[in-house]
Amino acid sequence: MSYDLVVIGTGPGGYVCAIRAAQLGLKTAVVEKRATHGGTCLNVGCIPSKALLHASELFAEARDHFADLGIGVGTPTLDLAKMMSFKDEGVAGNVKGVEFLLKKNKIDSFRGTGRVVAGPRVEVTAEDGSQQVLETKAVVIASGSAVAPLRGVEFDGEVVISSDQAIALRAVPKKLVVVGAGVIGLELGSVWRRLGAEVTVVEYLDRILPGIDAEVAKQFSRILGKQGFSFKLATKVTKVERKGAGAVVTLEPAQGGGAASTLEADIVLVATGRVPFTDGLGLAELGVALDPRGRVIVDPHFATNVAGVHAIGDVIAGPMLAHKAEDEGVAVAEILAGKAGHVNYDVIPSVVYTNPEVAAVGKTEEELKEAGVAYLVGKFPFTANGRAKANGTTDGFVKVLADAASDRVLGVHIVGAHAGDLIAEAALAMEFGASSEDIARTCHAHPTLAEAVKEAALAVEKRAIHM
Repeated sequence: MSYDLVVIGTGPGGYVCAIRAAQLGLKTAVVEKRATHGGTCLNVGCIPSKALLHASELFAEARDHFADLGIGVGTPTLDLAKMMSFKDEGVAGNVKGVEFLLKKNKIDSFRGTGRVVAGPRVEVTAEDGSQQVLETKAVVIASGSAVAPLRGVEFDGEVVISSDQAIALRAVPKKLVVVGAGVIGLELGSVWRRLGAEVTVVEYLDRILPGIDAEVAKQFSRILGKQGFSFKLATKVTKVERKGAGAVVTLEPAQGGGAASTLEADIVLVATGRVPFTDGLGLAELGVALDPRGRVIVDPHFATNVAGVHAIGDVIAGPMLAHKAEDEGVAVAEILAGKAGHVNYDVIPSVVYTNPEVAAVGKTEEELKEAGVAYLVGKFPFTANGRAKANGTTDGFVKVLADAASDRVLGVHIVGAHAGDLIAEAALAMEFGASSEDIARTCHAHPTLAEAVKEAALAVEKRAIHM
């Protein structure tokens, strides 16, 4: 069978790439090793975790805050099996949606493990061992990422688990130890904390959310502390041993020189990041160049050093984010179709879907200082926002960073309710090269949380109205 393009992997990057290529007239096929499309994101990552975050947030609201609103519902009870069913229904709906879109765009789908061979061609090995070869003019590797291991710690899938199992626990653990204070650890820790677990987060660094603006991370850490999170920062896990139905976690100071201590846990969630998945793709045999971190090296057109072989998403450099992979998928499809595909890596938003949320786009203060860029800061707290006061969601603030000379917006950082939605305005503004004054002079509906973005932009020139 012959194609213009074969995409290996149908996560957000892969399936979006295939759809865009088909829209542009390329005969396209996808290869997927899972039983369902959607990759990690739709099956065991973004979608199921967000369903559980939503459900657990409503549970906590009913338990802790409904009475404050004059809503009497009594003490809510948790039906965890039903909550998991709700999550599974959301996953099923999304993966079926991807399958429908592939069929709608007349994209051929092959189940099995894809391996790139010279040509380029793609060998597809089905679960029963049968093989077929797909002839193609181009291949896009969109195989995503896998859970990063922690040295000296073995997953058993029952007590010592990854995020894959953390979205499907059959009981709320009494004590949950989360190794890693990044996005995945804090999101899933939030789910189980709301449902009743005692959550202790162990982080090697001296702060949570590495890469996020330090001021945002500091305030967010205090907010999580009020929610019952316990943090052990600048601490490393040296050993995890099974003990009865649980485990004992051995800790030491990250920089050494201190005494070891232990934590007992019913569940240990290792959330120390993800690594690019390139195993079994035939890349070494083909001579595809990888960087020291195992990522596929590509040029600005997403091409590898092997003719006809391209790569996008988590297998190449950059943040491991679904929307980054999607934009890369569109860009490489357009390039292969002779158009000018492009991704603006300076405007890739990131979101932590906790409660409150944390969202960011562009540079942090630390990055601007390191680069020697002169900048101005505008901040506005949600305590001064009318809608946030009315809703009782006053935690957090908006921060706008603007170039001191040109006033061009260089970064926006938000911790607060619906931050993940609010950041879209900032991303759009930055994509069009807006100044803080452009945002400040744009009429925002009242009363909305988005007014806090406008006020933060006003604050760049110290002229916020409501503060």
